[in-house]
Amino acid sequence: MTDTDVAVDMPTPRTGERPARAASGWSMLVLALVGLLASAAAIALGIVLAVQGSGGAGVALILAGTLLLLAAATVLTGLTAVAPGEARVIQLLGRYKGTVRDPGLRFVVPFTQKRRVSTRIRNHETDITKVNDADGNPIEMAAVVVWQVEDTAKAVFEVDDFVEFVAFQTETAVRHIAGSYPYDAHDDMLSLRQNADEITGRLSAEIQARVASAGVKVIESRITRLAYAPEIAQAMLRRQQAGAVVAARQRIVDGAVGMVEAALSRLDEHNVIELDEERKATMVSNLLVVLCGDRDVQPVVNTGSLYQ
Repeated sequence: MTDTDVAVDMPTPRTGERPARAASGWSMLVLALVGLLASAAAIALGIVLAVQGSGGAGVALILAGTLLLLAAATVLTGLTAVAPGEARVIQLLGRYKGTVRDPGLRFVVPFTQKRRVSTRIRNHETDITKVNDADGNPIEMAAVVVWQVEDTAKAVFEVDDFVEFVAFQTETAVRHIAGSYPYDAHDDMLSLRQNADEITGRLSAEIQARVASAGVKVIESRITRLAYAPEIAQAMLRRQQAGAVVAARQRIVDGAVGMVEAALSRLDEHNVIELDEERKATMVSNLLVVLCGDRDVQPVVNTGSLYQ
C-alpha cells in the first residue's frame, strides 16, 4: 500500500450512473403540437355549439379539448434537449431514474426533474499555496488539474457541489504532496524540484483518489509554480549557488587529476624525461595549480637546468 492509499480514505459511493429510458423527442413533439391544435379547435367548436344551443355536444367537445390539452402539456413536460458535452440526470419524485447522454431532443418520463451536468473537460488551477516541505522549509506551490465528470449520478448525489469539491480536494492534495517531499534532493530521495514527473504522477493519483467518490476523472495534473517563500529565498539561492560552485570545482579537480595522470604516464611511456619522486611531485603540483586555478597563470621560464 502506498502513502497515497493510506492518506486518502473516502466513503464508498451509494449511487452509480445508469442510462435512463429515453426515446426520440421529435415524434412526441409533433404529437404534442397536433394535440394542442386539436384541443384548441375542439374547445372553440364546443363554445360555438354551446352558443348555438347544442349544449350537450358543446360541453362534450369542450371537455374533450381540455383533456387533450392536458395530455399535450403532459407530453411536453417529458421533452428535454441535450447538447453535446452535456448530460441530463433524471429524477422522479426524488428517485434517480437514470442519465440521458445522447445529444438531441429526447423524451423521458413526464413530470421528472432534469438536472443538467456538463461532461466537458475542465481546468482548475489552485491558488499559490504556502506550505512547509518535508525539511520544514517554507515554499510556495500551485498546480493545475484537468478533469472531467465521468459518473453524473455520483457528481449530483454524492456531494453538494462537485466543482467546489474538486477545488477543495485538489488544494488538499497539493498541500499533502508539498509537505511529503523536500524541495531539493538529498540522500537519494525524491524532491519537488528534481523529480517533477514522479511528483506530478503521485499528485494526479492522490487527487483521483480524493475525487473518485464524486464521479470525477482526473486526466492530468501539473505543478505550475514551485519556489521558496520570499523570506528564505535569498538564503536558499546562496546555498544553491554554493552547491553549484562545489560541484563545478569537484568536476574540475577530477578532470585535472586525470590529465596529470595521463601526462605522467605518457612521459614515462615514451621516455621523454626521467623524474625522481621530488621533481615528479613538483610537476604534479604545478600542473594542478595551472589546471585548477580560476585565473590565467603567469609562466616562469627557467633558463638553467632542471635542478636549478
